Amino acid sequence: MNYSNDLSHQNKPKPKAVIVGGSIAGVSCAHALILAGWDVVVIEKSCRPPKGNPTGAGLAFDPLSQELIGSWTGRPELLHDITSPLAIDLNQAIDDEKSIKILARDENFNHRAAHWSSLHHHLFSALPPEIFLWGHLFLSFSISKDKRQVKIRAQVLDTEETAEVDGDLLVAADGCNSLIRKHYFPDVKLRYSGYCGWRGVLDYSGIEDSKTIKNVREAYPELGKCLYIDLTPGNHTVFFEIPNKRLNWTWCLNQPEPHLKGNSVTMKVSDEMIQKMYQDAEKIWHPTLVQVMRETKEPFVNAIYDCDPLERIVWDNVVLIGDAAHPTTPHSSRSTNMSILDAAVLGQCLEKWGSENLMAALEEYQSIRLPIASKQVLHARRVGRIKQGLELPDCKSFNPNTANWEECKMLLQRA
Repeated sequence: MNYSNDLSHQNKPKPKAVIVGGSIAGVSCAHALILAGWDVVVIEKSCRPPKGNPTGAGLAFDPLSQELIGSWTGRPELLHDITSPLAIDLNQAIDDEKSIKILARDENFNHRAAHWSSLHHHLFSALPPEIFLWGHLFLSFSISKDKRQVKIRAQVLDTEETAEVDGDLLVAADGCNSLIRKHYFPDVKLRYSGYCGWRGVLDYSGIEDSKTIKNVREAYPELGKCLYIDLTPGNHTVFFEIPNKRLNWTWCLNQPEPHLKGNSVTMKVSDEMIQKMYQDAEKIWHPTLVQVMRETKEPFVNAIYDCDPLERIVWDNVVLIGDAAHPTTPHSSRSTNMSILDAAVLGQCLEKWGSENLMAALEEYQSIRLPIASKQVLHARRVGRIKQGLELPDCKSFNPNTANWEECKMLLQRA
């Protein structure tokens, strides 16, 4: 099975990019490259688009990402409809008596919050559906001797056939465990952060007047415009509202690296693990937040990893973007935002240089994005270690109960 000429024009074929990975990085890249005059094929192992999929969690994206998404879809008003404002970044300490002390507050945070699947659908639905090859599991790639063509092999999951897709450019948007990155950096390993994150989304539609939600509004009065971060020694939670009456929460807690199966950083959890999580939460967190956790269906755990900055993210006609290029911890709201900006810069470089100067375009992309993304990965790592009270080489471990103002300023999301 060969898709080599499916999307080419009869007169003068456009250059063609094959994007491996159909998550937010991949669909963002599809938008940017189409605008740059490229044909695009997206290879994705999922069998269908994730519309309405309850999996995933909330995310926050910054003003530049908002602007870029609006320019790609041509419908910025729709983006406003699927997001909630996050105008405030508020860090507060919770002591043993469950009383609250404000540590740091930024009233110019100016992000917006969305559910992962809502943002993905917004981007995906504005693309031509025929560019997606769903249910295609990436296997390998090869580059022609003249470095001008790349051939991707994928398994068609429904039939177990092997499909071949030819292109002028391979874009690796295949996530933090990228197989394409491993091809070039076989010895590079993800770095375990020292903590995991329990995550969940409470859908409170239909129970808006319940005692739980009334207590939430009282305990977190600025919910709906505020990113709440509660800290105790060795722990912190992130709590904010996303559209369609949903409350997103994350609880990061220090623990030894778990044993993970396969490439996913999401751990399978048992009822016993969930019950223990509730019991541990009751010891340290505000009762209202614990009740939100208890009423959340199917909470899950992510082991938190990042990666030391790479030496390069471009080889011949292969380029890494998103978490494939710079796996990062979730602090400072960088992962999604970096992926969107990667896509935008790559598209701009390809349009500037033209397909006849592909290598120059990719080198410029690398020169722009690699130093910035590397800095942001290390900043997110530092913020995470501060919030978790883990050691840093240049300062003592952070204790939210005793920290001074200068120490508390390091908690804010904005670098």
